[in-house]
Amino acid sequence: MSLVRRAFAHQRIAETHAAWAILRSQNAHIVLTILEHRLAGEHRRVPAPELFEQVTEDLEELRSAGFELPRTAQEYVSDWRRSGIVIRRPSTDTREETFELSPGALAAMQFVEELHTPRRTVTESRLATIQNLMSQLVMETDPDIASRLATLEAEKARIEDKIQRLSEGELDVLDGEKAAERIDEILNLVTEVPSDFARVRQEVEGLNHGLREKLIDSDDSRSEVLENIFRGVDMLADSDAGRSFYGFYALLLDPERGLEFEDAIQTITERNFAQQIPPSQMRALRRMLPVMQDRSTEVHQVLTSFSRSLRRFVQSQRLAEERRLNRELRAALKDALSVSEILRPTDQFDVELQLSRLPQISSISSLRLKNPGDYRVETVLEENTTGTVSFETIQQLARTMDIDMSELEVNVNAVIVEHGTATIGEVLEHFPATQGIASIVGLVVLGQEHGRWLVGNTEQVAWNDRTGQLETFLFTERIPQ
Repeated sequence: MSLVRRAFAHQRIAETHAAWAILRSQNAHIVLTILEHRLAGEHRRVPAPELFEQVTEDLEELRSAGFELPRTAQEYVSDWRRSGIVIRRPSTDTREETFELSPGALAAMQFVEELHTPRRTVTESRLATIQNLMSQLVMETDPDIASRLATLEAEKARIEDKIQRLSEGELDVLDGEKAAERIDEILNLVTEVPSDFARVRQEVEGLNHGLREKLIDSDDSRSEVLENIFRGVDMLADSDAGRSFYGFYALLLDPERGLEFEDAIQTITERNFAQQIPPSQMRALRRMLPVMQDRSTEVHQVLTSFSRSLRRFVQSQRLAEERRLNRELRAALKDALSVSEILRPTDQFDVELQLSRLPQISSISSLRLKNPGDYRVETVLEENTTGTVSFETIQQLARTMDIDMSELEVNVNAVIVEHGTATIGEVLEHFPATQGIASIVGLVVLGQEHGRWLVGNTEQVAWNDRTGQLETFLFTERIPQ
């Protein structure tokens, strides 16, 4: 890459990347302190009202220590959101929005943390990790069977030699300093995982947004759109971020590997050298697997929800509405562009636009505060003694609220047993409508479900001294109860 091209690349990152936005801000030290305290670690997603309250407390404490912070918590958080330092998302659990750190903010925190505690870049454990990865890569990419067999035989010989020396009593135990060094190297690798997950989620969100734009801009048929949706879901899974994540996710949730991982951590914490590990690193070591599982499950849920939402987007009317709105906007822009070649924005037109009615503006001094005392009840409440309600009264109330279908089925079956068939009118002749019009409605429902509708025939029915004409339904068989 040429010098000028590299300079433009750096300029683009400086203008768009959130990590650079934090580090070049005037209050970078304050921003990083508050975000580390409130959104890093376990509390990675906080509801907006709760975050505003927490940041307000932090600002008051920092002001009392001499820091000049004139703005409110809401104003600072809004600036962080606009700069891409924090991300605002709707919550699936509550109706409130939540805030979380962006990948850029995580990268900036990681950079500053390295300045506080520089890593020992040349360590035996890091070199061993590099050598092991290189050896494994060389072996697994070797297409020659004989060469791979020779490599495995050499590895087998080294393992057998170790077994032989152990059986003879030779035991090489890693000293505490080197073991602590390797723990530090492991935790350094783990600290990069949250930012990796955040980048995966951000990339997947970009892919999802791009797919929706393509679907809205295209004029394909419904079947072609559905085919593109399924292809889009595959694109989410087949992207670089998706492939890397799914490979990591499969390994992380493998039950055998999970148990092996937990056993290894438990064994390490019980070794003698564990006493040399700081308590903060020990806690991070114990929480390593659950944290990675939680973060990966969250990203997996995002991928799954995007796949489902893409299908719903097409199967519902939202896609059609978005396409219609897109066509109207394009048509309006096209008309505006053609008109702009003829008319200027400052030209006068003999056209009156009917504006919406503006609200009447009055002085704030004319407003009257609400006094809760104005609504105080001054009268003394009367106490009424409670009485007893009979079961028959409760049963009658229940009958007025719902149709007694069981009673109607018994009545229909009784008439069928006596006469062989029954119509609604015949049922009412033998058994009056105890619930009035509700009994008529219930018999019609039974007739639709269990009877035959005699099209064109009507009969007269009576209930509560009233009569009316009703289409004829013929019951020929008993209603099962």
